[in-house]
Amino acid sequence: MAQFFKNMTNNLGIVGEFLRFLWARKLWWLIPMVVVLLVFGFLLIFASASGIAPFIYTLF
Repeated sequence: MAQFFKNMTNNLGIVGEFLRFLWARKLWWLIPMVVVLLVFGFLLIFASASGIAPFIYTLF
């Protein structure tokens, strides 16, 4: 199973390297916060560049 996660992080590039950094420094508690920030960032990008903006704006 550990080999699977190593291969998965190798395929992810910079994101995998960042996850390995957090895991090696025992900062895994930061992973949920980083994921939430990325999700909000993607929502804001899609809100300004697509036709679904009125539906995303209702979430905020």
